[in-house]
Amino acid sequence: MRWGVVYLSFRIFAACAASLLALSTATSWAAEPLKTSELSLQTGGPMPAEQQALGFEHADLKFKILPDKKAIEGEATLTFTAKAPLDKLVLDFDRVFTIRKLTIDGKALKPAAWTNPEGRMTITLPHEVAKGRSVTAVITYDGVPLEAKRAPWDGGFVWSKAPTGEPWIATAVQGDGCDIFWPCIDYPTGEPKLVDLHITVPAPLVAPANGVFKGMTEKDGWRTYNWRAKNPNTYAIALDVGPYEELTASYKSRFGDSFPMSFWYLKGSADKAKSLFAEFAPMLDFYEQMIGPYPFRDEKMGVVETPHLGMEHQTINAYGNKYKKEVYGFDWLLQHEFAHEWFGNQLTNSDNDDMWLHEGYGTYMQPLMSQWLHGDMEYMARLNQMRVDTKNRFPIVSGKPLREDEVYNGERGPGNDIYYKAANVLHTLRALIGDEAFFKITRIAVYGRDDPKSGNFTPRYLGTRDYIKIVNQVTGKDYGWFFDVYLYEAAPPELVETREGADLMLTWKAPNGKPFPMPVDVKVGDRLVTLPMADGKGRLSVGDTVPVIVDPGSKVLRRQPYLEAYQVWKKAQDDAAKAEAEAKKKAEAGNK
Repeated sequence: MRWGVVYLSFRIFAACAASLLALSTATSWAAEPLKTSELSLQTGGPMPAEQQALGFEHADLKFKILPDKKAIEGEATLTFTAKAPLDKLVLDFDRVFTIRKLTIDGKALKPAAWTNPEGRMTITLPHEVAKGRSVTAVITYDGVPLEAKRAPWDGGFVWSKAPTGEPWIATAVQGDGCDIFWPCIDYPTGEPKLVDLHITVPAPLVAPANGVFKGMTEKDGWRTYNWRAKNPNTYAIALDVGPYEELTASYKSRFGDSFPMSFWYLKGSADKAKSLFAEFAPMLDFYEQMIGPYPFRDEKMGVVETPHLGMEHQTINAYGNKYKKEVYGFDWLLQHEFAHEWFGNQLTNSDNDDMWLHEGYGTYMQPLMSQWLHGDMEYMARLNQMRVDTKNRFPIVSGKPLREDEVYNGERGPGNDIYYKAANVLHTLRALIGDEAFFKITRIAVYGRDDPKSGNFTPRYLGTRDYIKIVNQVTGKDYGWFFDVYLYEAAPPELVETREGADLMLTWKAPNGKPFPMPVDVKVGDRLVTLPMADGKGRLSVGDTVPVIVDPGSKVLRRQPYLEAYQVWKKAQDDAAKAEAEAKKKAEAGNK
């Protein structure tokens, strides 16, 4: 879904071999412009050993945006610490860009010192860098970056126009990675400790970005906006350019301090923007009460209106939901992307295989906020729709390093189940262990401690096994059986109900015969009984009492054959409607 075709800018010229084109500064036109490679269209997976040997200290990034040419000019100053002796730097960087100059620790290298045939750039260092020493690369480049066909689901630049006619530009690169527009380490654990952004745009356009605003300068019809951010996810570093106006206010936190909130919206949308901005403070209060302190309070809480739907760009979340009203009383997209400040930016998955920690928790926050605002009815309604939308084709977690596409593509991996099924897994876990333990586990997972306060935590990485260990430590019990079935198996457990005389017999049937001692509530008339199901089985005398309702509170995620029948019927209906629409389109085309 992200296989875009990208053409080089007028600056990119031919060399005698296509593999050397991105490295050349030759002066003749290319016979065929290079395309973004399949390697650059991937993100994550097993990290090369050369990149594992790098500590990413600082990225100082300069971008000049050329809207008329859909091109950029860039300069990346990248500082690394060697975790082991280094004789080369290996970076991820789209080969469509022409590298104009490259220096190592101030020394200019000849083009023969680097190669980038497939989007994994290898720089031969002029001398070995000892363990513990730093090395700084400065890469000056230009070109036409990958253009997104359907952002944010496919990655790249969005070159659009505001309703008032000005350029409206955004990046959304979670699917394809940071290497789409700057040289980086394109893995979840490749975060730089510090990023400086210098974004030059035609005046009077505005360029909000990650972190703290460090001022704007204007010269010769160009504006340069300067920003500084700490520990951003690589895909969360974003460029947003447009005819923006800003709403700002100070949020007074329940933790006793205050920090700024800002919303950059398109001019002409002030009334709608003010209505959405009014949701910021209550939403912040919900998250700070239910989870803990906003992680980036020393920078800002920021949102920017974008020409694509949305993305969790740290402290500058992209919002493109067009101010739609919703039956639940708050903007779900705004709330979901903001969830990722905790689940994604503060807590970052160790590998894409652990992406459910971002998306499952991020999705669970919508029903949880509905419960916080309006009670159980809306909480259960949201979760039920997620249960209906779950596919159960692949496990949520595979147990091995994965590329992003192997997780999000529902034909190859769990797809939307990392959102919908994972949210219901969290609901089931919460019901099983209780609110006190569940939210304590969540705080420790997010902050590394149960007593988070401003200044006593830093961003952290977490994997699925790390999360399970926290669950076991907090509860004092081994819940490996719970996650082995819900996360590492595709099919949900099935609760088989039979009758033996006056008794109701319940038996858990888990995939691959795995143990599943999940307690089950049964309502017998007006009496509620909890069966411990310690060996996966339970027996209860019910006689002819009515009603007998198994799991009346819908606490447990399990197989429901009636939902499967509905899903089959719905797919047939959707396929028939699609076929009818395509046939109608062909008929209309034939009549022209």
